[in-house]
Amino acid sequence: MAVRKIIQPDNPILRKKAHRVTSFDSKFQQLVDDMVETLLDAPGVGLAAPQVAVSQRVIVVRLPDDEESRAEYGDEAGKLYVFVNPEIIKTSKEMVEGVEGCLSIPGYVGRVTRHEQVVVKGFDRRGKPQRIKASGWLARVFQHEIDHLDGRLYIDIASEVWELKPEDEDTGVQD
Repeated sequence: MAVRKIIQPDNPILRKKAHRVTSFDSKFQQLVDDMVETLLDAPGVGLAAPQVAVSQRVIVVRLPDDEESRAEYGDEAGKLYVFVNPEIIKTSKEMVEGVEGCLSIPGYVGRVTRHEQVVVKGFDRRGKPQRIKASGWLARVFQHEIDHLDGRLYIDIASEVWELKPEDEDTGVQD
């Protein structure tokens, strides 16, 4: 495994629609392992392959696993999700506003409105079909990461974006 470099918006790969994964070979497995290691090293809660300069439709998601997160997110805290060719197949009507950040846009956060709940289908890292019903922060992270696969960044849909000051606490999704 290796920590990969997270690219920033000046790299055109971030703005392109990623290609569907068609092979679950050892090279792909290495990509997934590297993405997980990169996510944990960053640290963040989500990472899409385009963020490590690979135009493939794969995301990794992992909410924090500290005591506070376990109290708030229960079984979702610390659980690693790997979704290949993910699609949002259902969304709630209820929309919620929240603050998001992005590992590809360090030092900034923005206010983004997203669906409170989503159902995502796709494949696991071995090609087995899977689906998840996510709500709250986990739903926000899935929507944020799937946006990356379509070349969209949170700053494209944010109602407001601002620079973090050194004294600011962790205020949002750091994908």
